[in-house]
Amino acid sequence: MAVFTPLSDAQVAEFLSRFDVGSLVALEGVAGGTENTTFFVTTDRRELVLTLFEQGEHEELPFFVELLDYLDEHRLPVPGTVHDRDGIALHSLADKPALLFPRLPGRHPLSPSAEQCRVLGDTLGRMHVVSQHFPGHRPNPRDLNWLTAMHHKALVYLSADDQTLMKDEVEIYQGVFGDAPELPQGALHGDLFRDNTLFEGDRLGGIIDFYNGCTGDLLFDLAIVINDWATEPGGRLDSERYDIILNAYQRRRPLSEAERKVWPIMLRMTALRYWLSRLLVIYVDPPAHDLTPHDPEQFRTILKARLEHGALPLPEASHA
Repeated sequence: MAVFTPLSDAQVAEFLSRFDVGSLVALEGVAGGTENTTFFVTTDRRELVLTLFEQGEHEELPFFVELLDYLDEHRLPVPGTVHDRDGIALHSLADKPALLFPRLPGRHPLSPSAEQCRVLGDTLGRMHVVSQHFPGHRPNPRDLNWLTAMHHKALVYLSADDQTLMKDEVEIYQGVFGDAPELPQGALHGDLFRDNTLFEGDRLGGIIDFYNGCTGDLLFDLAIVINDWATEPGGRLDSERYDIILNAYQRRRPLSEAERKVWPIMLRMTALRYWLSRLLVIYVDPPAHDLTPHDPEQFRTILKARLEHGALPLPEASHA
């Protein structure tokens, strides 16, 4: 989230006049991030976030609006979009698609506490129970089909050993998931790293940045969370955080037998998903703007650790 399209106070004040949110008091550009222009907007009534969409598939924005509004209606801590007086959320500003959100409280947890992990696991479990009934559909843009099609583009930039590692892994995933029964499906966040959450102490202020949101295997979402929230710097799993998140999650949504069977492979596949996507950003498809990309090595390390040490045992499901 950075400022690629500057806006004047007058432009934003005129934009806000379509909504019942009060009058502009202050406008602040938000630094950091990778894809969109973001401002913090203060009115005489509330704190808001204004996002302009700089790239990506704009025709998919209605899906994100519908998903956020659906989760917000079900009392999940997400920024449901602000609709104008005619009930419309998606607008155009400075010739870019624009959405207005409530500003949620909190900061990104750098080193999550045990309670923050419990709350995150519980909330993700709640979200997945609700999201199984979400009527929208957007195929997972980073699933096994994408890995199969795209990993060839990165091979030339890898050592011989890493080429073999990546090709062997994709072949294994094809064998495992090609023959597995369909896993439980629903709407996913798709990128639920620590920096897409906001905490005030141990209270979850919100889950943000749903622009990788899609529909697909719920287990994919959970594996992304574990690989970020419950991994030590050297790539190995942190047993305490792992157990806390998975116990809290399963009190809301116990994993099926099919999910439990493929869990170690799903952890590996989601690690490779980020290793590959970060390689592609550096070598094949750099962002339109001059930003520092994430380091692919982090997820190569995680993948190697999952291969060497496996997954920790899954806690048994227990109901609240």
